[in-house]
Amino acid sequence: MELKLMMEKLGAPQTHLGLKNMIKEVDEDLDSKLSFREFLLIFRKAAAGELQEDSGLHALARLSEIDVSTEGVKGAKNFFEAKVQAIHDASRFEEEIKAEQEEKKKQAEELKQRKAAFKELQSTFKQ
Repeated sequence: MELKLMMEKLGAPQTHLGLKNMIKEVDEDLDSKLSFREFLLIFRKAAAGELQEDSGLHALARLSEIDVSTEGVKGAKNFFEAKVQAIHDASRFEEEIKAEQEEKKKQAEELKQRKAAFKELQSTFKQ
């Protein structure tokens, strides 16, 4: 699903079958998922010319690079600033998720303590 969303955001949407074929092309451990290492392999294969021209991976590699001679230094600057901002946004999102998880753990612990206190109080009445 993450690959699907990324390809859509890059302006190169893929079908479900196309996405599966993209993963299969670099899936070294055959788990039908892309690890970070396998993701980087896409760009290594693109640089070596080992990707098919019509494959989604070729489109991904092409959309994720910039030619300074064509775009100019200012265009490259904007490209990399956008990449840094996207990474920052992803980090902030991860921090929000961690904060939510910590809050859920805290709530679960409080619930556990309340139940224990209730059972202790309940045992007082049973005697």
